[in-house]
Amino acid sequence: MPGGRLTPTDRRLIADGLAEGLGYAEIARRLDRPTSTISREVARNGGRDGYRAELAQHDTGRRAHRAAPVPSSPRPRDDGDYRRDPAAVRDFRKRYTAMMADMGLPPITAGVLVSVLITDEPYLTSADLVDQLGISAASVSKAVAYLEPLGLLRRERVPGERRERYLVDESWFQGWSRTVELHTRWASAAGEGAEIFGPRTPAGARLAEMAEFTRFLRDALARELVRWQEMRRRDRSRD
Repeated sequence: MPGGRLTPTDRRLIADGLAEGLGYAEIARRLDRPTSTISREVARNGGRDGYRAELAQHDTGRRAHRAAPVPSSPRPRDDGDYRRDPAAVRDFRKRYTAMMADMGLPPITAGVLVSVLITDEPYLTSADLVDQLGISAASVSKAVAYLEPLGLLRRERVPGERRERYLVDESWFQGWSRTVELHTRWASAAGEGAEIFGPRTPAGARLAEMAEFTRFLRDALARELVRWQEMRRRDRSRD
């Protein structure tokens, strides 16, 4: 149906059309869809070089469900309720934060992400993070602004209030999906550079190899993300 949502079959046909080198208008004619629908679908899911039908279908479903409100729940319980060793928890938090900082996250941003990851509550507020980390509300806001576009954390407004709450549901999966997109852009840029410099020149050969390697990583990661999704679906169906 031209005005309906794209189906898994539609997305496979889009991927096939892109693989054939077709333009958006031609793909749109094949699917009896507006050209803008095709261009928007591809742009939101990795671009011409990175579009994967299975990942696009998964991300569309995730976007449709992620707006569901998180139920209000009792505020953070004491770790003693779970009989944890407080010293072990503090040590893990410290080491996990340091590891993320070593991987490139600003230290305060790493601390915010770790706090949201290791909470047993469905979300944390800015006040929670200020209290846990001893940082300002402005620092929390800056860290969230850094993490959200990467797909590592999600924010939403507390119903009926001006406060925001921060959570990780499938945000981590989205982060890896965006890694596929970033690898696509990296490979495309390196490939373009190889053409400009000439593949037989030292610079061009270096860029060409980088493009090939990055495409290899992208394709491998895309396959594994789809495989993980299928494994999780099977596991949940058994529950």
